[in-house]
Amino acid sequence: MDIVTSYGRIEALKGVSLSIKRGTVTCLLGPNGAGKTTLMYSIAGILKPRRGCVRFNGREMTGATADRVVSLGIALVPENRLVFPQMSVIENLAAGAYTRHDRGAVTDDLERMLERFPALKGRRSQLAGTLSGGEQQMLAIARALMSRPELLMMDEPSVGLAPIVVEQIFSIVEELNRDGITIFMVEQNAHMALKVAHQFFVMEQGRVTLAGAPHQVSLDDVAQRAYLGSPVGV
Repeated sequence: MDIVTSYGRIEALKGVSLSIKRGTVTCLLGPNGAGKTTLMYSIAGILKPRRGCVRFNGREMTGATADRVVSLGIALVPENRLVFPQMSVIENLAAGAYTRHDRGAVTDDLERMLERFPALKGRRSQLAGTLSGGEQQMLAIARALMSRPELLMMDEPSVGLAPIVVEQIFSIVEELNRDGITIFMVEQNAHMALKVAHQFFVMEQGRVTLAGAPHQVSLDDVAQRAYLGSPVGV
């Protein structure tokens, strides 16, 4: 709550407070440079807030290292996938379980991920860097799921993907949520995101400026603010 995160003297987050409800899909919208990725990185332990606190399941975790955050039940699917290109699909999946010590269960989960994402099943030995963009996105999601997270954070999961693949990604989001995983998603495709979200926040210039449930507002108005920011005088 009230998170302030800076890059040098530049405050990217200027006192951000929001709450993600367990079992929901929460969408974070906003124009480029609003601070959305910075907020996710601050939660994930990649960046350390200067002020404020991050709590998960009632536990204070401000400033925790990234591996500690994963062990507490939070996984991040980063923007642009960031799979390990010179490692195989199966090696990428195994890397997602690096904080786990239940090796037998990890092996079972590897096979479960290949069943859940059929596009990867026949490519288990293929180098991740040779996969299509959509396949890499599915691999990045599957890799994050290997840590068995309670909260899955996804940063721009549809960016750069063909429309048919975007629909598949959002179907996966809904399926994961039905399975009990809480989803926190940054997404530029506001209309698609708001179709699957239970609640949303709009960030502008490092602050939350709008929040609600999709059924409470005009989706066109929210999308305009997500892409362009607030109209002059608002």
